[in-house]
Amino acid sequence: MANDLLKGKRGIIFGALNDMSIAWKVAERVVEEGAIITLSNTPMAVRMGTTDELAAKLNAKLIPADASSVKDLEEVFAQSVEALGGKIDFVLHSIGMSPNVRKKRLYDDIDYDMLNTTLNVSAISFHKMLQVAKKMDAINDYGSVVALSYMAAQRTVYGYNDMADAKALLESIARSFGYIYGVEKNVRINTISQSPTVTTAGAGVKTMVGLLDYSDRMSPLGNADAAECADYCVAMFSDLTRKVTMQNLLHDGGFSSMALSQSMMEQYTKSIAVEEEVEEK
Repeated sequence: MANDLLKGKRGIIFGALNDMSIAWKVAERVVEEGAIITLSNTPMAVRMGTTDELAAKLNAKLIPADASSVKDLEEVFAQSVEALGGKIDFVLHSIGMSPNVRKKRLYDDIDYDMLNTTLNVSAISFHKMLQVAKKMDAINDYGSVVALSYMAAQRTVYGYNDMADAKALLESIARSFGYIYGVEKNVRINTISQSPTVTTAGAGVKTMVGLLDYSDRMSPLGNADAAECADYCVAMFSDLTRKVTMQNLLHDGGFSSMALSQSMMEQYTKSIAVEEEVEEK
């Protein structure tokens, strides 16, 4: 149900690839709440995905760009301000990619050139995005910037690999840039640490199926899905959160506060019983 929470606001959504993307759901929700937006993704992602269909559906300008390129980001902000008729009120950074994960390189055997790519695309692009926006004065006072993160930035998650390092850097950038942008322009910068979510990028993480089941059993409210994350982003882009900044906001159904749930204990007990039965035979 729409409440016009973003009526009159202008935004840029980075990272919508297809209808499995969190960024895709966010784009749909912010427009439903009254915002006008532009969409951006890499030229290859635009060719391989269906972002053009989303752009047509939402009447949004699609700007192919490499978010790790300062020159490309300058074009995104310049074209967005022109297309939307004014400065930007909110930005979503939903960008992450690890060649090491894709090629199934283990964390103690990663390729360092590929690690540089992981950090550049998944985290440093966020700094570049903020620096370009600030230098161009492209974001309105009390604007809101959100980047999507994951709890592997703080805790070891087997199989998440060097993406954990990238997310830790991403959250650090939000804090460091959040102070500067907040003092100078009242722009707030936050990260949302989302539940494991079925997306095209997430599918590359080793043991993703097991991770989804485990976190769902551990979370009192269950996993937060992409549509629910979109709702949270709407709140963070709205004027209802004008004093929230430099935070890593946990959106995981309570998972991060849990040590052991009843459901997980029951599952663990069953697995022990099966193992003991096999040993007896």
